[in-house]
Amino acid sequence: MTLNWEGLDIAILGPACAAGLVVLSTHVPLGRQVLSRGIIFIDLAIAQIAGLGVIFAQYLGIGDQGLGVQFAAAAAALLGAGLLAWTDRRWPQYQEPLIGTLFVLAATGGLLLLANNPQGGEHLKDLLVGQILWVSYRQLIPAALLSVVLLGVLAWRRGQLSGVWFYGLFALAITASVQLVGVYLVFASLIVPALATAGMQGRGRLLAAYLIGAAGYVSGLVLSALFDLPSGALIVWTLAGCALLAQALPVVRRAHPAQVAPEPVFDAAR
Repeated sequence: MTLNWEGLDIAILGPACAAGLVVLSTHVPLGRQVLSRGIIFIDLAIAQIAGLGVIFAQYLGIGDQGLGVQFAAAAAALLGAGLLAWTDRRWPQYQEPLIGTLFVLAATGGLLLLANNPQGGEHLKDLLVGQILWVSYRQLIPAALLSVVLLGVLAWRRGQLSGVWFYGLFALAITASVQLVGVYLVFASLIVPALATAGMQGRGRLLAAYLIGAAGYVSGLVLSALFDLPSGALIVWTLAGCALLAQALPVVRRAHPAQVAPEPVFDAAR
């Protein structure tokens, strides 16, 4: 296979790397909370619901970009988050299967809306794997500003979110990222760095998770450019690869979940 050295264009890879860092800024701390709550697939569900909002906006002829699509995605994600916050209070023991059901409904709803669209397959692919290489710095400004606000709220709440706070902030973070990097990368960005550092404690865990995520994005983008492979799909694999390589580091290996007691799970009220 011939290496495509011309693909290493900073004008393209620069905004893509910046998009990855913006996504990781909120997804790494939120991923830790997702793991502790035991609701692993909530990010897939909310991302799919936000994607359904985008598809619905396009179905109404609003277009592929613009504030209309952003509002549709945010509204759909917040409605989904509100529903999950309610079911979490009403039936906490069934929250995970309810999340899975909501994900399936959102995914199939998107398929139904795209059924008569001749470009439906392409729209669905873009939603799932994203178009991170086509991101511009200008597109990142709203997402970056929202990330700053969300991180501010996390700091104000000292990282302890519950109920509507957790679901609402989660929905807004997912809405900002799903249109930048796609559903698959949203899930990987939340879960993989958090899972790789699950046994660590304190700020060291957060820093290690950020470094793993950043290494995964940068290496994935570089390899996708060199080998002319789909960036979103490859970044998912490099995130997983960096997470595995991190286990060879003594500081991470000593804190492996098999060697430490698990973190306490949030109570049912959350």
